[in-house]
Amino acid sequence: METLKTRSDGDLAARFTALYVREHPRVCAYVHRRSGDRAAAEELTAEVFRTAWERMTAGQDVGPGWLFVTARNLLSNHYRSMARLTEIHRTIADTMGGAPASSEDNAVLDALDRLPTAHREVLLLSYWDGLSAAEAGAVLGCSASAVWVRLHRARKAFRAVYDLPQEPV
Repeated sequence: METLKTRSDGDLAARFTALYVREHPRVCAYVHRRSGDRAAAEELTAEVFRTAWERMTAGQDVGPGWLFVTARNLLSNHYRSMARLTEIHRTIADTMGGAPASSEDNAVLDALDRLPTAHREVLLLSYWDGLSAAEAGAVLGCSASAVWVRLHRARKAFRAVYDLPQEPV
């Protein structure tokens, strides 16, 4: 016997599926036109619809307008993130005196690029900018203790993605 909750879950899934089928191509095209990167467009569009699903399961309405506003906001976040990464790379190159990057330097930069923003930020604040835990906490809006925890997690994540370049034999 179908319960009311099961039926409403099915209705919710059907409404979401209809919204997805109808709006996904439009939202993805919108993001792609603005980002110029197909992979980034697919990723950001997936995030738009993930957020839409969460909103719908919370009982809130989601329509095409909301989807495009969310896509625009995610694009803004994406642009800021890319600008920060570009600035970090430029700063590193300037600090190194424009010297060509070694394979180890490239491996570190690649590992930093693969980290989530929160991990990358705490590592850069601590190691690159030389901030104390209290100073980094002020930047991040958390306590010094929380910075130490975040730093521990970020180091662990960095170790997981960092591939030490092999020395030539």
